[in-house]
Amino acid sequence: MTIDTDERPPAGEKPTVVLVHGAFAESASWNGVIEQLRSEGYPVLAAANPLRGLRSDADQLRGVLDQVGGPIVLAGHSYGGSVMSVAADGHPGVRALVYVGSFLLEEGESTGELAGRFPGNELGSALDPVPVPDGHGGTVTDLYIRPDRFRRVFAADVPPEVADLMVATQRPITSEALEEKATAAAWRTIPSWTLVTRQDLAVPAEAQVFMAERARSTAVEVDASHAVAVSRPGAVADLIAEAARATAG
Repeated sequence: MTIDTDERPPAGEKPTVVLVHGAFAESASWNGVIEQLRSEGYPVLAAANPLRGLRSDADQLRGVLDQVGGPIVLAGHSYGGSVMSVAADGHPGVRALVYVGSFLLEEGESTGELAGRFPGNELGSALDPVPVPDGHGGTVTDLYIRPDRFRRVFAADVPPEVADLMVATQRPITSEALEEKATAAAWRTIPSWTLVTRQDLAVPAEAQVFMAERARSTAVEVDASHAVAVSRPGAVADLIAEAARATAG
């Protein structure tokens, strides 16, 4: 999405909200959040996250951010938070970061490392590794959540019929992406908000609180599973709008 200079929103208008999905999800997981934000007058763009490698995923997102005219509030779910922390570093348009059941990595940390640092993570044992060609003569390992474990570990508070659709549309992430270390931490210089999901079995709440406190991120807790953007879209949209208001002007 490109906004020409002549079409840039005048000062005081609402920022564009850019949403970044994480592993095992896709852009449509934000649909409920998008609906509420649009009803409140926010332009919204749900970016496609390739889930291939932290640096390359961040480069892809950076390209999206560069095409958005005016101020941006950037929100990421799960691994999407790892990606946006790298992509937004030093970006002049990003005024706020919102981490949703997400990772706030330090430089030199990996997503997988933080996921396993605190007890309560049931995601690792539910993953099914699938070797696939990398397009360069080698292979990478795609990770999927096993269908029989998906709802419990990822979307326990989502209706069964919706969880079944999420299983069928889940996007795999490479194990290499989870192991790749962050090279930047945009939350050091950009104000951040964190939605802590108390019933999360993929990113334990204790881990989320630790990362939020370390980053001095404004934290709000909600009783929800990891799939909070699907089960509690209003809570997600409310926090994004709060971040937008707090950083307006």
